[in-house]
Amino acid sequence: MSSSDQICVRYSEAFKMQVINDLESGKLPSIDAARRAYGIGCGTTVQRWLTKYGRNDLRGKVIRVETPKQKDEVKKLKHKVRQLEEALAQTQIDKLISESRYEVLCEDVGVDPAEYKKKAGTRPSKKHSVNRRKRNRKKR
Repeated sequence: MSSSDQICVRYSEAFKMQVINDLESGKLPSIDAARRAYGIGCGTTVQRWLTKYGRNDLRGKVIRVETPKQKDEVKKLKHKVRQLEEALAQTQIDKLISESRYEVLCEDVGVDPAEYKKKAGTRPSKKHSVNRRKRNRKKR
């Protein structure tokens, strides 16, 4: 069914108040029960009516009690997260720049970047690694 085929239902103020009164009096135990009992299509519709016309005790509330120390800690943690996100973004940018430079250099030299990575990714022979260790010992 396309959006032009949908039926727009408008509810009267009296109907809305009847649904809210049934919820507040306990006649209907939940928003979903009210929606089914009155044939209302969506639960958010009834939730909006409760917000607009009903008492506040039926809406879910979150009460958070924090000490000043906890508030400061939350601020510090949010700041730290922001710094880490910025650092990550900068690292990703640096990586993209490095990869782009690598590809341009490979093009200038006439080497396929994927092939070069494969060759560069192989380990040196044991003979080379032994010689490297000997050189490092002499430098110390």
